[in-house]
Amino acid sequence: MASPLPCNIPVPILLMIIPFMITAAQNPPSPGYYPGSRISTIGFDQGYRNLWGAQHQRVEQGSVTLWLDRSSGSGYKSLHPYQSGYFGADVKLQPGYTAGVITSFYLSNNEAHPGDHDEIDIEFLGTTPDKPYTLQTNVYIRGSGDRNIIGREMKFHLWFDPTQDFHNYAILWTPSEIIFLVDDVPIRRYPRKSDATFPLRPMWVYGSIWDASSWATEDGKYRADYNYQPFIGRYKNFKIGGCAAEGPASCRPPSASPSGSGGLSRQQQSGMEWVQRNYLVYDYCRDWKRDHTQTPEC
Repeated sequence: MASPLPCNIPVPILLMIIPFMITAAQNPPSPGYYPGSRISTIGFDQGYRNLWGAQHQRVEQGSVTLWLDRSSGSGYKSLHPYQSGYFGADVKLQPGYTAGVITSFYLSNNEAHPGDHDEIDIEFLGTTPDKPYTLQTNVYIRGSGDRNIIGREMKFHLWFDPTQDFHNYAILWTPSEIIFLVDDVPIRRYPRKSDATFPLRPMWVYGSIWDASSWATEDGKYRADYNYQPFIGRYKNFKIGGCAAEGPASCRPPSASPSGSGGLSRQQQSGMEWVQRNYLVYDYCRDWKRDHTQTPEC
């Protein structure tokens, strides 16, 4: 337990100290290593193209803005498929009423394997003004929503307001693990425990904004309200440090840790544990209603 503040500190000094203490308590410990800093930033057109909803997408100075209104949402896709790598972007979300709206950054091979695809998701679940956004991470292996869906969701709140400024969100996918990062702080590590529970086929990188009213906000309790349109998602500072599917077999993806051998350092592990202790709001492995014979990694 922390020592109490001395009772003889003057009030003006207390007023300066207390906000600092609150801020420190709300921020994760330094991970000590920042894998994103080792990947060069690219402009949107260098790595991506419009996929759908071109009239709801604006590219300027290397960034892209997507918006959803009553007529359509929008999405983009990487120019190339990848076998592994670090994939990140800075994202700023819409404030206010955004229930039912999904803003996403993810990997998928759904177009190559419809109904039997792999996917690694970062999804921001829209919300009502009195509640925070939920960041949902998910991993699919050979399954989709219209066939045999086996989601591996872990959901988090964030230690900052994602509508106030841009923050970096990234997926590091290697042959041995998947690591989700927020501002280079690991929030989730999904290790490869077997081929059956790990995505191994090439995937493209996507971003999108769309209406998921049936499930996105409190299991569909709150739906998209187009009185608040347009709903806007902003992306910039794209980073792709990946092994292209058509590239050499000798290519090795970046490492999440300073050791270069995969896994997390002790300092990174400490940061991830802090996030999960304070901001994890759902873990599929701890959901007793789930059939865990389908998720043997639990």
